[in-house]
Parts: sequence; C-alpha cells; structure tokens
Amino acid sequence: MIDNLGGVVRGGLLLLALVLLRRFIEWRRAAASVNNLGGFRTLFSERFIWFPFRVAGISPGVQSEENLYRKHKDFEEVGWDIMAGVSFWPNAEVTLSLADPAVIKDVIGARARFPKPMGPYKILLAFGPNLVASEGDEWKRQRKLVAPAFSELMFPTWALRWGTPLMRSFYIASNELQNYMQEMIVARRTAEVKEERHDLFSSLLDANEGFAESGEKLSDTGLLGNVFIFMVAGYETSAHTLAYSFILLALYQEEQEKFYQNIKQTLGDGRTPSYEEFSTLSYSMAVFNETLRLFPPVITIPKQSAEDTSFTTTNAAGEKRTIPVPKGTYVTVHTPGIHNNPKYWEDPDAFKPERFLKDYPRDCFLPFSGGPRGCIGRGFSETESIAVLTLLVARYRVEVRDEPQFAGESFAQRRARLLKSKLSVTL
Repeated sequence: MIDNLGGVVRGGLLLLALVLLRRFIEWRRAAASVNNLGGFRTLFSERFIWFPFRVAGISPGVQSEENLYRKHKDFEEVGWDIMAGVSFWPNAEVTLSLADPAVIKDVIGARARFPKPMGPYKILLAFGPNLVASEGDEWKRQRKLVAPAFSELMFPTWALRWGTPLMRSFYIASNELQNYMQEMIVARRTAEVKEERHDLFSSLLDANEGFAESGEKLSDTGLLGNVFIFMVAGYETSAHTLAYSFILLALYQEEQEKFYQNIKQTLGDGRTPSYEEFSTLSYSMAVFNETLRLFPPVITIPKQSAEDTSFTTTNAAGEKRTIPVPKGTYVTVHTPGIHNNPKYWEDPDAFKPERFLKDYPRDCFLPFSGGPRGCIGRGFSETESIAVLTLLVARYRVEVRDEPQFAGESFAQRRARLLKSKLSVTL
C-alpha cells in the first residue's frame, strides 16, 4: 500500500513538473512573440490577482500607486517608450505598456482594432449597464442615449450580506444608494408639476425620455447604471482632482500668487464670472490641466489587440524598433508614463501651470483618454472644476496648516506626505 501511495505521489509530481515545463515554454514563447522586449517578467498577471504593490518576479504592480510614483522611470530603464510585462500564471500572457504618443494615438483612435477588455470594468456594473463598462454595439447605444445630457461590486451579494462588518456596511450602502436613486427616478417621472432643473441627473432623465418613441430609451437598470457611473467617473474624479489642485497650490505659494493675480486681472471687480467668460479663465484651466498631468484620475487605460499588428517606437537616441503585437495581446496606455515623458515635457516633475498657457504636446496629455472612447463628461468636469478653483482662490489663500509633529520637515518630505495617494477604482 505504501508503494502504491509512493507511486501516486511520484506520478503527481511528474505531472506537475510536466505542467510547469509546458507553462515555462509558453511563457518563453510569449516573451519571444514581442521580440523579448524589456519590462517585467513575473509569476502573476495583474489581471489575475490585485497586488497593492510591486514585488520583483511576483507581480508588476501596474495597478498600484507605484505606477504613479515611478512615472516614466520604468520606460527609461527599458530604454524604449514601450515595455512588455510577461506573466507566468494563470496564463502565459503579454501586456504592452505604452508611453509613446504616436503609438498611443493609433491605439485610442482605432476602437475596432483595440477594443476595451471588459474584465477590469466588471466592478462598475454594480447597478446595471453603463457607458464606461460597455463595448461594441452596447457602447454605441449607451453613448447615443446619454450624450444629450452633456451638450455586485467585487463580491457576491451573500458574501457582502454575511461577511465582515466592513463588507456588511458595503451591502447596506449599496442597497441604500440603489433605493435612493430609484426613488429619485420615480419622483421626477411622476411629479405633477415638472420643476425646471438643470442638474446632470435631470438632463439624463429628459434625454432618455426623448428616445421613448424610437424604443431605444434606457431601462431603469440602465439609468441606475449610468447615474452610478457619473458619480464615480464624474463626481469622484473631479473632487479628487480639486483636492490635488489645492494641495499643490498650498505647497507652491508662488504659483498660487500668480494664479490669484491672473484672477484679479480677469475679474477686476471681484464679480462672479458668467459661463460665457469661462474661456478667458486661461490660468484656471492651466492649473487644472497641470494637476491632471501630475495626478491623472485613471493611471492605466486598458485595451486589447483584436488582430495581429505591430508598433514602431523611437528611443531617446532616435533609433527605431518594431515590436510585433499578436492578436489578443493586452495593451495599456500608461498615463503617468506619457504625462511625465521627458522627451515631450520639460522638467516633468515640477508643478508649472504656465506650460499649458502655450503650445503643449496634446497627444501626450490624456487625463480624459481620447479618440472615440474619450470621456463624454470632459466639458462638464472642466467647467465645474474651473468654477470652483477660480471662486475659491479669488476669496481665500490656501496654506498648509502648521502642525507641531511635522515641524522641521523638508519641502520634499512635506510634498510627499500631502500627496501620498491610494488607487482604488480611481486615484
């Protein structure tokens, strides 16, 4: 019996060795499929398991805050503005990260050739289908229905309901939010006296009713899904960007003074600007854009190649390299990498809003993505954020509060402390 058990163990070990050998061969082939381009060689893919940090040989940490802090440095170490991550488990697969503006422009402009992989966006389907977490014909339909308004989380329900206290709080919050949104939809639809409202939620409802006759209107689930995504991709991103703006203005007092003087010159009598005057608030837009350059809300924009193709990139010495891109290859627009590429941005680590007052490399600035899948709410976000920045800086000076426990810290230490960031759905 012992001999039989030993035979089973040896057989199992032999089978495991064969599986690992086959996977190793597949891993080597995956790296060879992109001409062994430099980058990360790791055990796990970032899509398989979410590591909050980078572990050499284990996880690339592409979806972690380190991606934000490293900026363009990983590309500089590779020597090209494209780098390859090759994972061993659960599948031998390749992810190409991009910081080359010409290649990125081609990728985001070709929606059919480089569609959005839906896996990373499942978390955004918590309340129903929506514009962000859709692709193909469904995305076209969602875009058509919600555009006029702009002229289960990660665990199953039973786990949230019976899990830890924190998970139960998620379950309660999710139900309350869904009920609240549903109540708002019903209340505004059934109101005998229609109030004149100009908020985004009302605009979405009105736009949706306009498609009733064609039979294309969104269901209540579709409405809930899009209201939810506007909260995440609209309110959260704009609010966080404003927070970064005020921190940067507090740290860089000379930049804040320039901003204040510009507001005084533009609105000399201290009045509130009208919507028609927003185009004159160029410095406000510059502060907003420079903040987005340094702290983009989304630090990776995932795509997937729908066909065999290739990318041609150029290094700092002007040398060209062509990289094969087999069908199915994951392709990621590396926003911090392109936003801090020293080939296109002078002194990229510095906070210099003036760089946006002159001609700047527009193809290297993608806080709202670009191409057909560019953010539908860009104008909305810019308008509300510029309004907040302008009106607050016109009335108040933003400063870092002196606290005894931080006395004696250097400027670099203070900057790092105040700008320490965490990545969840957005930055």
